[in-house]
Amino acid sequence: MTKIGPEPCTLEEFRACFPGLPEDKAEAYFPLFLAACKEFEITTPERLAAFMGQLCHESNQLRSWVELASGKAYEGRQDLGNTEPGDGPRYKGRGPIQLTGRANYRAAGRALGVDLEGQPELAATPEVGFRVAGWYWATRGLNALADAGDYRAITIKINGGLNGYADRVRHWHRCRSVFGLDIPTT
Repeated sequence: MTKIGPEPCTLEEFRACFPGLPEDKAEAYFPLFLAACKEFEITTPERLAAFMGQLCHESNQLRSWVELASGKAYEGRQDLGNTEPGDGPRYKGRGPIQLTGRANYRAAGRALGVDLEGQPELAATPEVGFRVAGWYWATRGLNALADAGDYRAITIKINGGLNGYADRVRHWHRCRSVFGLDIPTT
């Protein structure tokens, strides 16, 4: 678990991990991404590759910051803390990790000092969204799973299942290659 130089990654590595992201967006997002990675100790090649691979899938390579579905499927979901009428659409997936549910918005907002429960749209801004993704990653113990190379367990903790697993692995492998890591057989 050695760091890559003085920074966890370079802009060139960031762009290589998110090849579908336009150059101007990559340049704007990179310092925010880097700050969140440092804040939540996502600073080794293994952690970065796993984190970036999941973000690639969750946000269509940082191009979709709000879930395309209406969020009605989350209506009344007690496990997500959606207890009020309209909570499903109000607290649908946002940000590069697609934070979902009133309870997650409340917890992330409290931890980060941002009123995400009152203003859930803030999770879809790069300034807040990368911190939300880092917070979610850290609070689920995903650095340890990345260190162990357990991408399947990471996916389950992010997704609740294995939806899109082949696509997630494809992105993870690309990111691992960018950081000079071996590609595991999965």
